[in-house]
Amino acid sequence: MSEETIVAPTQGKLDLLLEKMISRKLLVFATATGLMAWDGLDSETWGMIAIVYIGGQAVVDAMKAFRHG
Repeated sequence: MSEETIVAPTQGKLDLLLEKMISRKLLVFATATGLMAWDGLDSETWGMIAIVYIGGQAVVDAMKAFRHG
């Protein structure tokens, strides 16, 4: 019998790949850094993108932990 990963219908293939291969926080860091390097994004905006995403993700993670013990 082979083992298969069951993907929930609401979870896309890209999300599954990101969940397994790349930390989303790292992806946000890389995207913001890329924008800063290639599009002239200033350091204040880069910092705000990182803070907002990481802070928002921390709240989501805390609520998951609270609900599911």
